[in-house]
Amino acid sequence: MAGGKGLHIGLIGGIGAAATVVYYQRLCAAMAGKPLELTIVQADIQTLIRNNLADRRQEQAEVYARLIDRLKAAGADCAAITSLGGHFCFAETQAISSLPLVSAVAPLDDYFAAQGYGTVGILGTRVVMETRLYGQLSRTRAVAPPEDQLEPLRQLYQDVAVAGICPEESRAAFFEAGRRMVEDQSAEAIVLGGTDLNLAFDGKHDPGYPVIDGLDVHVALLAELASGTRPLA
Repeated sequence: MAGGKGLHIGLIGGIGAAATVVYYQRLCAAMAGKPLELTIVQADIQTLIRNNLADRRQEQAEVYARLIDRLKAAGADCAAITSLGGHFCFAETQAISSLPLVSAVAPLDDYFAAQGYGTVGILGTRVVMETRLYGQLSRTRAVAPPEDQLEPLRQLYQDVAVAGICPEESRAAFFEAGRRMVEDQSAEAIVLGGTDLNLAFDGKHDPGYPVIDGLDVHVALLAELASGTRPLA
C-alpha cells in the first residue's frame, strides 16, 4: 500500500442485517470524517445458518467467493465477513477468494493479550463457543458455557440474529450465561463472538462484568486499512 493510500473495503453483509448496519455505523465513526471507499454485498443468512449447522464449509465458501467476485468488480481491494459465526469456513474461502480476506478472529488474540486478559469467556454461535473462537487463541485462555447450555444459547442467538431485535428475556439469558463464566470459570471479560450480540449488549444495560465486542477489534483494523495507516498483510 505505497504512499499510505487507503484501501477500498468490501463487506459481505446480510448475516444478519443488524450486524451489517453496526459494521457500517462503527466503520464510519472510526474513520471520523476521512474519505471511505466501501462496498457492501448481501449474503443470505438462512443459507449461512444451514451450511453452518451442517458444517458445509466448502459450500458456504463458494457462496462467499461469488460475492467477493462482485466486490472485486466494484473496485474493492479486500473483503471482510461481517459475522464471526460466518468465519467457520474462513480457510476454505481464503483459498478460493479473488481478494485478500481480512479476518475478524486473527486480531483478537493479540488484543486480549495487550489488554492483560488471562481468561476470557466466549458467547456466540455454537461453533464459535465450542471451538473457543476456532482454536485461534494462543496467548489467552478461553472458556465457554457448559455443554448443556450450548444448544439453547445457539438457538437463542440465531433467533435474535434473524429477527434483528433482542427481547428482554433473551438479553437476560445472555447476561446470565456471561455471569456464570465469570463466577464459575474465572473469566475476566466476556467476548461477544457473535456480531448480532450487540443487540443484547447494547451499552444501555449493564451486565455487571467487562464485555469485549469482537466487532470493534475488526472494525478498528478495517479503519486502519481504509485510512492507509496499516498495510494489508
